[in-house]
Amino acid sequence: MNLNSPVTYIKGVSVARAELLYSELGVKTCRDLLHLFPFRYVDKTQFYTINQLQQNSSEVQIVGKITGIKTVKQKRGSRLVAIFSDSTGTMELVWFKGAKWIKDNLKVNVPYVIYGKLNWYGGKASMPHPEMETVQAYKSKLQMAMQPVYPSTEKLSNKGITNKVVRGMMMNLFQQFFSTIEESLPQYLIDKHELIAKKESLLNIHFPKSQELLAKAQYRLKFEELFFIQLQLLQKKLIRKSKLKGFVFGEVGEKFTEFYSNHLPFSLTNAQKRVLKEIRKDVGSGAHMNRLLQGDVGSGKTIVALLTMLLSIDNGYQATIMAPTEILAIQHYNGIAQLLENTSIKVDLLTGSTKTKKRREIHAGLEEGSLHILIGTHAILEDKVQFNNLGIAIIDEQHRFGVEQRSRLWKKGRQVEGEELVPPHILVMTATPIPRTLAMSVYGDLDVSVIDELPPGRKEIKTVHRYDSHRLGVFKFLKDEIEKGRQVYVVYPLIQESEAMDYKDLMDGYESIAREFPSPKYQISIVHGQMKPADKDYEMDRFVKGETQIMVATTVIEVGVNVPNASVMVIESAERFGLSQLHQLRGRVGRGAEQSFCILLSSYKLSSDGKTRLKTMVDTSDGFKIAEVDLKLRGPGNIMGTQQSGVLNLKIADVVKDSPILHVARKTAIETINDDPALAKPENDRLNKIISQLRKKTGIWSNIS
Repeated sequence: MNLNSPVTYIKGVSVARAELLYSELGVKTCRDLLHLFPFRYVDKTQFYTINQLQQNSSEVQIVGKITGIKTVKQKRGSRLVAIFSDSTGTMELVWFKGAKWIKDNLKVNVPYVIYGKLNWYGGKASMPHPEMETVQAYKSKLQMAMQPVYPSTEKLSNKGITNKVVRGMMMNLFQQFFSTIEESLPQYLIDKHELIAKKESLLNIHFPKSQELLAKAQYRLKFEELFFIQLQLLQKKLIRKSKLKGFVFGEVGEKFTEFYSNHLPFSLTNAQKRVLKEIRKDVGSGAHMNRLLQGDVGSGKTIVALLTMLLSIDNGYQATIMAPTEILAIQHYNGIAQLLENTSIKVDLLTGSTKTKKRREIHAGLEEGSLHILIGTHAILEDKVQFNNLGIAIIDEQHRFGVEQRSRLWKKGRQVEGEELVPPHILVMTATPIPRTLAMSVYGDLDVSVIDELPPGRKEIKTVHRYDSHRLGVFKFLKDEIEKGRQVYVVYPLIQESEAMDYKDLMDGYESIAREFPSPKYQISIVHGQMKPADKDYEMDRFVKGETQIMVATTVIEVGVNVPNASVMVIESAERFGLSQLHQLRGRVGRGAEQSFCILLSSYKLSSDGKTRLKTMVDTSDGFKIAEVDLKLRGPGNIMGTQQSGVLNLKIADVVKDSPILHVARKTAIETINDDPALAKPENDRLNKIISQLRKKTGIWSNIS
């Protein structure tokens, strides 16, 4: 009998209860129950006298006697009222349910300990449905200063598995299994970080003896959880670097040099140069590159990607870029084809709508090696698409691709008969800045590069927040900008649950704009999700060519429209958008040399989160600062879709609130791996054991790339 035994081994847990605990809370074994941590605590360390009571919402504990009991008639039924006194005053205890049973069990003039929330009426305190027990019974029990409150569900409560019942199960668990709890961290780490022992931390997380011991227990368990995640990620990175071979791009050849010297349209920023250096070091090392490239909209990631692909071509390999949507793939293709116009490099585009004849040409060019760069969508992953010698795969906005799709790209590498597969180097690009804390937790096994400066000549976009009542002033401003020859976006929110409502909002908006900007003086494009792709492309194309001055759209333009002449982005009902969406939309303007503007229009009814989001957008254009605020508002589960990937299924730590602990855990994991990469030293036996168990139990650290 050990902690891996089913929960039915615990006194008081029947088979029916065990099934409920599993279906509602995922608790199957004694170990699972031990790691069902309380989310708050009821502090019963302090006793109050009646004259000390304050009008606040906290729960209080008082010792006194019942001096009288009465039943009071009400409109419906009656309530039971007891007069409760101590040496400083009197108050009322009130029951609205179960009055008869309670009345029969109350003892007058016997000392009681009562606990509960206060109601105040006319300056007098009363306590409805108090928890109470006689002082004698209170003294005879194992006293917990602070009582844990556990996660629960409606079903558990309905079946009588209350917090009190779970607490009882937990007490029995400790009595039966306390001696079997093993230490999981090496002694040198416990000493170095002044951590309390594993047994002590678990006992004090469930039944804290004091606030101080609770804090120590929480720190110890959070540190351990984050430390083991970092250890696994770093080990994975180490295996990739030491065991996974990668193609060596040893030389910087003529194609790279020729393009860099004669065709680069502008000088690289220092940030772009730094990132290129990091990539060159990776691809020249003989190990497999798996790098995440972060950079705000317009920071010049595409040029870095292109130069990396030229390195690949110079060394005899092909390259590919995969984008999540056809619009984005076409944009990459147009941009790159234009840059390579006067060179000998062959580039092509493959998407779902590529015609059969063209597909055959592309397949043939890839297989014989005459096609150097293929840009496309998921279509690249089809089995028919066979490269002659794929050296690097670049994935844009990678959080939109599933693990299975990414692994299919990996298999496009070269396999010489009898030898193992050599996967292409992987460069993952994202314009959705990932906060450092999240990058460390989710992408801890990737190397991260950041382009943190915009190209020279780019002006910062001026962002303002206006209420609906200022709409006429906004329209006048748009007319002035159009007069100067500029173009304007007006974007409406899209909330999938209610497409009809969104469509109505969009059409109402379109009509009011059409009234304010009549033709033939003004021309308007409209784009939304319910249009046929051909109609959508036609409307977008008119705007790109400058035939229309205003583009009214839903968020379909969030990625992939590049119109340098568009200088104003108006976001309607801005409070209905998330921060990262607002940031992405703002990035659609500011692509030319002119001053650009982003106008956030909202109603007066704003939630506090809504106010924070709009204020953040006005205050900063730094994508990383915005991402940090977004992470605080939304929590890690919703950003990057980590909930589906299960990477951050944390029991006690929180990567946002506990980021200082995360930094310590990461640093400690790095030191540990540097000192003992295989965790083979005797003092690391415990770590090795836990890591092996985690590998068996979770498939969550399967290749992120």
